[in-house]
Amino acid sequence: MVSEWIIEGEPSIDLWPFDIRRFNDHHNEKSFLYPRTIESYGKTYFIHFPGEEHESSRNIRQSPLYDLLKKKGASYGSKAGWERPNFFVRKNNRAAEALTFEKPNWFDCVGEEHKAVRERVALIDQTSFSKFRISGPGALDLLQYLTVSKIDKPIGKIIYTQFLNSRGGIEADLTISRTGEEEFYMVTGSAFGVHDRSWIQKHSPRDGSVVIDELTEEFGVINLCGPHARDVLQNVTDDDISNENLPFSSFADIRVAGHPVRAMRIGYVGELGWEMHTGRENMPAVYRALAEAGSKYDIADVGYRAIDSLRMEKGYLYWSSDISPDYNPFEAGLGFRVNMKKGDFIGRDALISIREMEDRKKIAYFTLEKYMPVYGSEPIMREGRILDVTTSANFGYTIGKPLVFGYLPIQEFENRNFTVEAFGEVVPATRHDGPLYDPEMKKLKL
Repeated sequence: MVSEWIIEGEPSIDLWPFDIRRFNDHHNEKSFLYPRTIESYGKTYFIHFPGEEHESSRNIRQSPLYDLLKKKGASYGSKAGWERPNFFVRKNNRAAEALTFEKPNWFDCVGEEHKAVRERVALIDQTSFSKFRISGPGALDLLQYLTVSKIDKPIGKIIYTQFLNSRGGIEADLTISRTGEEEFYMVTGSAFGVHDRSWIQKHSPRDGSVVIDELTEEFGVINLCGPHARDVLQNVTDDDISNENLPFSSFADIRVAGHPVRAMRIGYVGELGWEMHTGRENMPAVYRALAEAGSKYDIADVGYRAIDSLRMEKGYLYWSSDISPDYNPFEAGLGFRVNMKKGDFIGRDALISIREMEDRKKIAYFTLEKYMPVYGSEPIMREGRILDVTTSANFGYTIGKPLVFGYLPIQEFENRNFTVEAFGEVVPATRHDGPLYDPEMKKLKL
């Protein structure tokens, strides 16, 4: 595979678990390597549990809200060196990070956070997003060539899109916002910044017409989301944030409690909301203003484990599990992002061939008919025959059932009834035609 990668420029299968672009600069420093090596070696023969966090080499990258949220009960996990709240321990809940293969003792904590997003309003610290400015006279042409979507949109628009490889496989899943005639703002996952930047650099012209600046450490992000999000935000800004002036998939530079904020109307939880990007120095003041304005709605702090449950109910996918270089947009239900008329882009020729194939597979959404701890990679079966394995798994607190995603051969979509096996138990699973929560996107566009 490595030889193929060197000769062909890309591997023919997903090699993300072996990709050096998984690592950030801090991973190559002795202060990280020595403690982590000792811990990893010492735990070689330990039983490793779902959700287990490393104890060594922590607190390398922190949000300006770290101490504030820790005092409010944040239980932190680590992602790409970033400390991120997994969930919050409330005063009436004694949950902690107890490791188990069964129902975790933070299950109810996450359920409360999930409910807050769906029914009230919540704040999520998403400072760890990888953020880039891509600019220059060649920026638009490059992004048009790298993405499946039309990037030549008016200033103020946010485009959710994908990068593909020559096989049509998904190399990245991200958003690109047009901030100027020759300037764009790209946001991708916390752990994918090195990978996605490398992909852009690999295909950039060598004439200096494209400049890539990383802004990850310069800007923090507070996600304000939930049915009362507009009520809260309008209370702390004089700018017009109405649906008519700031619709879904657009952004505006506004002021919140006197501080400059880029309010991006996009999200990953399936509710009305804004991801608010602002200078790190503004984060505490902006957070406190939003928290105070939201107190009348019982605003809640929310962590990443609730995000995962929320996004699965909405049918949102996660790169490196649900989508990867092994899956193409048509299989993943992302064909609506592909613009075949915009001109050439990487992977376009492959998509033309793929679209004509009759033996394709396609992502499917399932609910399990009883509670069972599921974490991904469980067999999906029908009449005792293994069809594939789950790509994501969690509990849907609004739906009230465990949820799993997985790919099925296209001919299996005439069936509804399947089974999923975990820990030796086989449970009935029902296939659904699409996302189980707000499939018409009405709540996002309020």
